[in-house]
Amino acid sequence: MFKKILIANRGEIALRIIRSCKELGIKTVAVYSLADRDSLHVTFADEAVCIGPASAKESYLKVPNIISAALITGAEAIHPGYGFLSENAEFSEICKESGIKFIGPESEMITAMGNKAFAKETMKKNGVPVIPGSNGIIEDVATAQNFAKEIGYPIIIKASAGGGGKGMRIVWEESELESAFNITRSESEASFANPDVYIEKYLENPRHVEVQILGDTFGNVYCYGERDCSVQRRHQKLIEESPSSIIDEELRKKMGEAAILGAQSVNYEGVGTFEFLVDAHKNFYFMEMNTRIQVEHAVTEMVYDVDLIRQQILVAAGKKVETLPRKPLGHSMEFRINAEDPEHNFRPSPGRIESLHYPGGFGVRIDSHIYQSYQVPPFYDSLLAKLIVWGKTRSHAIARGKRALEEFTIEGLKTTIPFHLKVLEDERFVSGKFDTGFIDNFLTQK
Repeated sequence: MFKKILIANRGEIALRIIRSCKELGIKTVAVYSLADRDSLHVTFADEAVCIGPASAKESYLKVPNIISAALITGAEAIHPGYGFLSENAEFSEICKESGIKFIGPESEMITAMGNKAFAKETMKKNGVPVIPGSNGIIEDVATAQNFAKEIGYPIIIKASAGGGGKGMRIVWEESELESAFNITRSESEASFANPDVYIEKYLENPRHVEVQILGDTFGNVYCYGERDCSVQRRHQKLIEESPSSIIDEELRKKMGEAAILGAQSVNYEGVGTFEFLVDAHKNFYFMEMNTRIQVEHAVTEMVYDVDLIRQQILVAAGKKVETLPRKPLGHSMEFRINAEDPEHNFRPSPGRIESLHYPGGFGVRIDSHIYQSYQVPPFYDSLLAKLIVWGKTRSHAIARGKRALEEFTIEGLKTTIPFHLKVLEDERFVSGKFDTGFIDNFLTQK
């Protein structure tokens, strides 16, 4: 087992990793930018190293600084968390060359599954259902036009190296195609230093359901059920739950088997997530694979009684998985509490937290790095906290979520708490009859 792990991240995920490390008896090293010098992950780690100024480019994305911090402190492994360098193949390779274990897949695996066109083709070859789309990169507008005619509109143009809802455009008719194609390529080049795009048939009103897997070093792949992430805005998830209200035992088994097959086909090691779209007829299609821990991993932990970060570290150390999958117990929901103003198009709302009160009680969990008087910086993701609740049934989880959100007090800046409370009053959400267009429709009606 590792004696010391450096956490190449910040905020709630850094603190989350520290907690699992402490329970495993592992020392931790926090890295931080000047803007995060007062953050809780710095306080609770055994050691802390400043790696640069506020800009993520000059700190959390600065590979030489992070590697130097690991070597200076004697860290044997680096946990990247999510975002930042978590799916950066070059960083994984540099860790390996530096004699440091990257807690995640090998660089070749990140490259293969991070390229969405390649990942889709790999899954297709191995019998995993995929959305009808191009066999690889679309090079020019003329090719895009011909292919769109072949599969029919609407289509969606996606950046091959994209993620987090960036680098994608829905095209409803041919007159929109050329402009959308060029804009997506430009966005892809700017955001991911890669202009390559591919095209898929756009499924109207689908559900976004992802499957949690874990591959160990002994060739085993385990599946810990699904999470429904359909409540999202501009492809950014706001509420996640497990299990999904549209997935029955038979479909859960089929999706789990498909995810396991996909992971085994590439000899996957570590935690990962297979993301699917599920249509109205309960057909499911592979979208992409995330080769890291997800923001919403906590809902899986609540219903499957598993510490996924702990399992991730054990697997990276070559140990056996401790908690094997079973049937989901109860229902869990996660509400992302962001420093955003829902009344003004979710405008970022950084600032000082004047007053803070966390909800409590049975079945309530808070993953957060904030505290009273904490200054929320404007430089990073707006996530302040994740409120995760568990109930015996979905309706029980909704009632508990409502109660917990009403208790949750953050004064001094705008947050998404009032927005979540409104969603929990919406009959479509309560009934479970919604899709990925729910939030857009919800906002329009409100």
